[in-house]
Amino acid sequence: MLVIRPITLKDLPALEALSQQTGFGLTSLPRDTSLLRRRIRASERGFEKLSDDDRPRGETYLFVLEELSTGRIAGTSGIVAKVGGFEPNYAYRIEKAVHESKMLKVRKEIEVLHLVEEHDGPCEVGSLFLAPEFRRGGTGRLLSLCRFLFMAQFPEYFDPEVIAEMRGVVDSQGRSPLWDALGRHFFDIDYPTADYLSAVNKRFIADLMPKHPIYIPLLPLEAQAVIGKVHEQTEPAMRMLENEGFSRYGHVDIFEGGPVVRCSLASIRSVRESVLAPVAQITDNPIESESFIISNARQDFRACQGSLQRVPDGGVRLHIQHAMALRLRIGDMVRFVTARPAADAKVEQNASPIAVY
Repeated sequence: MLVIRPITLKDLPALEALSQQTGFGLTSLPRDTSLLRRRIRASERGFEKLSDDDRPRGETYLFVLEELSTGRIAGTSGIVAKVGGFEPNYAYRIEKAVHESKMLKVRKEIEVLHLVEEHDGPCEVGSLFLAPEFRRGGTGRLLSLCRFLFMAQFPEYFDPEVIAEMRGVVDSQGRSPLWDALGRHFFDIDYPTADYLSAVNKRFIADLMPKHPIYIPLLPLEAQAVIGKVHEQTEPAMRMLENEGFSRYGHVDIFEGGPVVRCSLASIRSVRESVLAPVAQITDNPIESESFIISNARQDFRACQGSLQRVPDGGVRLHIQHAMALRLRIGDMVRFVTARPAADAKVEQNASPIAVY
């Protein structure tokens, strides 16, 4: 049985082990023990403050996927309630510049990259990584969608706009075609170093990143080809977020060019269609139903994937295994949503697993 729960400091060794498997381009899970410890403590503070203030102030919420039978930590995902503030969020905005000569009867629309610095930014979901041996049975979908149930339960703690920075094209040696063509000339460091430093302190970006527009056609073709393209391991996650209502809006990562997608919190499918109901029955008999993402409705958040049934009084029937995993009793409130959109349930049965972004 797999369950999602908030991360704690005791999970640090397991988080370190996961970080060794991520490869390059996942800034939110660096191979740095002290930085990981700071992120865990920041997350613990975020959960502790849930009842203190109803405005998003940049709190971090990190979750882990635990295999209950072994205690093994198999994955992680997270939310930043609001990006920006004292540490701005940076991205490139792709725009079209029009150049026209009536004398030559030439009109050109040329795409350019504009540096965007957001101090009052949206909520961000990310930090998703799932160990390879667990990439089956919709586990990656659970790891991703559980966050939306948490946000649906406590919407006042999150900015009403939600973004996700999708992992861009970086090879197994840590080479980014966009970074080699652009950033390296201004920072004099390789991509892995820049990626790590951005997780520690983004100040160097403001100091060295060029403020003037970058004309995309002047970049090498290899660099042009990866702007707005996702890493092959991230393609399933991209499709899932698009099915949840996220869409591109012309922003890309400044280092490797991965696309940034967004959706209003209220419009996210798993938020909009989620249902809050009391637990009416708990049974040890099998329950036949489609797959749901199910969570409790408390600040000590827990979520799992499983079956449930609606009963005539408006409550739900849960299997005892799921009730125990979520620490639920009769009368407790539960929030749930179908694991897949109805229109895509059959289409995605053989889709690649969601593993990283």
